[in-house]
Parts: sequence; C-alpha cells; structure tokens
Amino acid sequence: MAISERGTHHPVRSPRPGDRAIPADPRRRDDRAGPFRVLLTYRYFEPGFRAGGPVRAIAGLLDTCPEDVTVTMVTSDRDLGDSAPYPGLSGRWAQRGRSRVFYLDVTRPRQWWELWRTLRTERFDLMYVNSLWSTFSIASIIVARSGLIHAGRILVAPHGEFSPGALTLKARKKRAFLWFWQRFLRWGDTLWHATCAEEADLIRNALPWARVEVSANQVRLPGEPLAVASTGPTARLVFIGRISPKKNLALVLAALADLTTPVVLHAYGPVEDLDHWRHCQQLADRLPPSVTFEYRGEVPPDQVRDTFAGYDAFVFPTLGENFGYVIAESLSASCPVICSDQTPWNEVLDNGGGVVLRDLTVTDLARVLDRLAGAPPEERLRARQAAGDAYRAWWAALDRSNILDQVRARA
Repeated sequence: MAISERGTHHPVRSPRPGDRAIPADPRRRDDRAGPFRVLLTYRYFEPGFRAGGPVRAIAGLLDTCPEDVTVTMVTSDRDLGDSAPYPGLSGRWAQRGRSRVFYLDVTRPRQWWELWRTLRTERFDLMYVNSLWSTFSIASIIVARSGLIHAGRILVAPHGEFSPGALTLKARKKRAFLWFWQRFLRWGDTLWHATCAEEADLIRNALPWARVEVSANQVRLPGEPLAVASTGPTARLVFIGRISPKKNLALVLAALADLTTPVVLHAYGPVEDLDHWRHCQQLADRLPPSVTFEYRGEVPPDQVRDTFAGYDAFVFPTLGENFGYVIAESLSASCPVICSDQTPWNEVLDNGGGVVLRDLTVTDLARVLDRLAGAPPEERLRARQAAGDAYRAWWAALDRSNILDQVRARA
C-alpha cells in the first residue's frame, strides 16, 4: 500500500486457556463514542525493510485493521543501519491507508516537541510497543507512564526477544535490565503479545505475572505457492536474513567446511553486526574448493519470493524467531527450510516443509547439508514440491484475526 506525504493530521475523533480476562479500564471512554484508538511505536518501518519480519508484520497489521480501529504510528525517519533519512519524510506525517505515520529524527528536539504537541491532545485506548530492549520502546513506555501521553493500557510485542537463543546474546545486560524494568512494567495495565503458544510460554517463563494475548502475525502472501518444475545438478542453498549472531550465518559456513560434495551457498541481507560479518568472512576463506559461497547484498522485499524460487533449500539456523516471516516466504516459493527448532514452524517443517535441527551444532547441520548436496536432482525436486504442499496446508489453516481487534474485544 502506498505511503503519501501530508502535513500534520488530526483525525476525527486465540487466547491461551487460563489467561485472565482483561478488566475494563476506567480511563477509557465508551466504545460507542468513537473508534478504538491505538498509538503504535517501532523503530523501523516502510519504506525501510532491513529490520526484517517485524516491519512486514506491522505493515500487515495496519492493512487488516477493522474499520473502527484507528492507528497512529511513530517510527524512525531512516532504515536500520542508515545515516540518511528517507527522502521527504523526516519530521512529517504520512498517510498509509486509514493509518497515519510520523517519521521522527530522534536527534532533533524540535521534532520531538512537535510530535508531543500533536499526541498530547488525544486519548489513546492502547499503546502498542514493538520490541522490549529498544530505547525507542523504553522511551515510549516512559512517556505513557508519566502521563505525557494519554494511553489506557500498554501492549508489548517482544518479537522473539525471550527465546533462549536470543537471551544468550548480551545475557548479563539483559538480565540486569529486565530485573529493573519489569518492576516498571508491572505497574498499570500492561499486556503482552505472543504470536504463538510457544512464545507465550517463553514470556511467562521470564515474567510469570505477565498477561499474554496470543495472535499470529498478519501475512501478506498468496495462498498458492510458486510452482517448481526442475532443479540443477548442483544443490543451491540460500541464506536470507540480517547478518547478525542471532540469525547465525556463521554456523552455516562452519558446517559447509566439512562438505566434500559440490554445493553453492548465496547469502543475502544487511550487515547488522560487523564483528559477526568479519567472523563469517574468515570462515568463508577456509571453505573447501567444493563449496561456492557468495554474498549478494540486500534483496528488496518484493523480490524475496522470486529469490527463494531459485534455490533448493533455505538454511536458517536462527537462535529464535517469534514468527519467522522469512520462513513463510521461503515455503511460499516452494523452497524447503533447514531451520533450528527455535521457531513456531516445527510442525510445518516436519510435515514436509523442510528439516528441523533439534541440536544446533556444526556436526548436525553438516550432516543435513551433506545429505542434501548428495541427493539427485529428482529427489531435491520432490522436496521442493513437498515444501509447497506444506505451505498450502499451513496457509489454509492460518488464523487471520488481528491482535488490535482481539485486545479490544477482550477489554
């Protein structure tokens, strides 16, 4: 959906068993008085794309909002890793369908002032904060808790940040922060958004007092997978994701070092962590002649499916995904996924979508890749067709409820 620039705009005014009902907030006006108003914050958004799945999830949420839900979004004026803002958007409002988006330069106090002057005049039923560790999210919650902006309740979407693998990264800092910050989050009416039952359990493990709403991310993909008719003599593997420890490209390269069968690996994605990328380059330099590796830079969102369609498997040993939009994109291109078990896709992959790595080790991944590299073309073709079938079945059973409508209904 297109984004159009405009001046400052003032609009007319499946839960898990055992979850407690959300009590009514006395500060909220009666729903019959007007739409359910939501203030949504996330550091990155379209036209940017480097932050990956959360950007796609939020875009899908805005596209599927019920007509009586209005969303005001605040985001950064630049993409992940960019020093320059989006052309013509910094410090301005843009209309995206029925939602409005403000693109903030966080280094400019005047933009903060103008944004606050607009938002302080409104009463929001919900502040929907995406990410827990981001300073952008922390600032949003502090502003709401201090009363500088009127928000009836807060909904936090951690986007997989409580997965065991994700918590091992900078673990000491995260533990210290959570010890302090959870006391702040417990005050008031804070809810948590999990995209599956497994993520809900992870949130409760970290925060036993948390009240969790379970609702899958909105998916903007067709129900029919791309057809595949043939594959080449040499197995072609692909990695698409941010170059960061969490996405774990280094493990793929380490596993390929043990292969003697010819295989091709192409990696796409923004370099988010320079130290991890340097480590990956060192591993790539030690690959045997039988392995062809090439880093191909970034791939625009509208080209991701077609890119997947050119490969025999997507190798993605991620340390944790609350949803994994890129996995859905791969399956929708009939490209099997070789993935860790730290995602909600285990059942789909076990049912034909690919391979689930229960032990995320170099040895186990090398064994799976060696078997794929040695498989004849007709066997790899059957695996691709099975991945398309698994995607088709998953898409048909997908819960398309919108988390904002769900929170409103349960209030």
